[in-house]
Amino acid sequence: MRLYDTPRAPNPRRVRIFFAEKSFTPDEVIAVDIMKLEHKGDAVRSAIPFQRVPTLVLDDGTVIAESVAICRYVEEALKPEPNLFGRDAKERAIVEMWQRFAEMFLFLHVAQVFRHLHPAMAELEVPQVPAWGEVNRSRALDSLALLDRELGNRPYLAGDRFTVADITALVAVDFMRPMKWRIPDELSHVKRWHADVSARPSAVP
Repeated sequence: MRLYDTPRAPNPRRVRIFFAEKSFTPDEVIAVDIMKLEHKGDAVRSAIPFQRVPTLVLDDGTVIAESVAICRYVEEALKPEPNLFGRDAKERAIVEMWQRFAEMFLFLHVAQVFRHLHPAMAELEVPQVPAWGEVNRSRALDSLALLDRELGNRPYLAGDRFTVADITALVAVDFMRPMKWRIPDELSHVKRWHADVSARPSAVP
């Protein structure tokens, strides 16, 4: 089993955190430098046709791309505990709801800010549209404010325990750092939650 990884990118980090929580290690990890466009080169493209990292290649040749798909496979097929997707129908639905929120209304907005405003992305995001980056900054801040209200009622996004939803949100918040963008001081519940989840051994970048 091979994992195609990129050390500094946020989506591969989601998988690494998940694997660390599971104490799971693939047989081989292949580092791909996306800043050098290695994911688009012939050697990598032949193995991962989606040209995306992370990608997990199973022993039978099956290719699983997308972070959550990889994590779901590992939990359901290889390492069911500790459970991070929900133990019953109700909890699975709640975890999925907050996972989707963290991904679509926080992580993706933060990513658009980075892609359209950070100089390092000028060659990969063509064209960069600074106005779109600013729009997404505002939307990400709105999502953080909603999370702050919710986290005033419970310790983690989906309830009383750490789940895949917290992994996505943690990576999204940490992805603000390259832009020197911090959690607003007034969002005290988000700051408390972030400190708690950042202290987990799995969260080490």
